[in-house]
Amino acid sequence: MRADRKKIEQLLKTARGQIEGILKMIEDDRYCVDISNQIMATEAILNKANKEVISAHIKGCVLSAANNEDQFEKEKKIDEMISLIDKLAK
Repeated sequence: MRADRKKIEQLLKTARGQIEGILKMIEDDRYCVDISNQIMATEAILNKANKEVISAHIKGCVLSAANNEDQFEKEKKIDEMISLIDKLAK
């Protein structure tokens, strides 16, 4: 992985903490809208972490494949990105 590991780890640890907090809110029978807001905040952090990983992949692996003479490698990386974009678009 070529992404900034410390940055990704910190984002994921923050998300983990938020999930633990959400579980506590559920146990405490907190207000549904407050729980939903915390879930959306956690999703935002996970999306930010995912963007960091994808960005590093494009700048590293995809760029390297684009500069490679092997056409199969280029097509493989393009297919990976198309598949990833399809998943993100859902």
